Amino acid sequence: MFASVALLILIQSVPVVPVTVTSRSPKVEVHELSDAELSCEFKTEKETSPRIEWKKKDKDVSFVYYEGSFLGPFKGRAAIEGATVHLRRVTQADAGEYRCEVSAPADSVKLGETNVTLKVLVPPQTPSCDIPSSALTGSQVELRCRDQHSIPPARYTWFKDNRALPIRQPNATYTVNEFTGVLTFQTVSRADTGQYHCEAKNGVGPAKSCRGTLMQIDDLNLAAVISGVLLLCLLLLLCSFGVCYAHRHGYFSLSIQDTVTLQRNLRISNTLSRSCCDGENDRRMMIVATLEPT
Repeated sequence: MFASVALLILIQSVPVVPVTVTSRSPKVEVHELSDAELSCEFKTEKETSPRIEWKKKDKDVSFVYYEGSFLGPFKGRAAIEGATVHLRRVTQADAGEYRCEVSAPADSVKLGETNVTLKVLVPPQTPSCDIPSSALTGSQVELRCRDQHSIPPARYTWFKDNRALPIRQPNATYTVNEFTGVLTFQTVSRADTGQYHCEAKNGVGPAKSCRGTLMQIDDLNLAAVISGVLLLCLLLLLCSFGVCYAHRHGYFSLSIQDTVTLQRNLRISNTLSRSCCDGENDRRMMIVATLEPT
């Protein structure tokens, strides 16, 4: 009897914990098209049939699991065990932050929740490469490489004739940005001629490379440049001579005598026009006077 009373007192003295919700893995990383587990565990104070809901927090909050069933794109490809959700063949659209909510109306604290972040890893895709086919010595040249789909973002390595270009090398004539994929030659030389390609890798899947492209570096042809400049100067000289010749022979302006003659002809023409108009008006007045009754 005494032992039963002591046990009852001991049970009543133990603090009762209201509903609590936790996750074994608040951050989950999985490869694309593999399965993912969104862990959610809970304990209640008194409630024996708590209500479980899963929501996804994006631009808006949308239901994933509500009233005992999965909704939207999760229907038919997700299962729940307790409060833990198992997703099959996840894609990049599934990535984001999820919230597990457990409602316990009979508890002193009626709602508990925990967040789980799902990150979907995407292996590198074949990068797009921009490699000029030719350039002149002494000019600045940029080669670009980009993979816009890999998660996490890929890092890039450039190759010349199938040999990797070191990112950091003393006295190098180039610079490589492994994060942006840009290979820059401040002043290229003929020694930089070769076949170039780029490789993208992010540790998720196998590295991917673009096709190699030959970049030819040629010397500047000074003889051709000088010949072109001389030819241009000769053409300008001939044009100037032609303009002076035409101006000297009066093709661009009238002589003084021609100007005086033109002005006199214009005055005569205006006088004749006014005379004709005045004569015509006199004849019209005579006809009207004749026709009027006396």
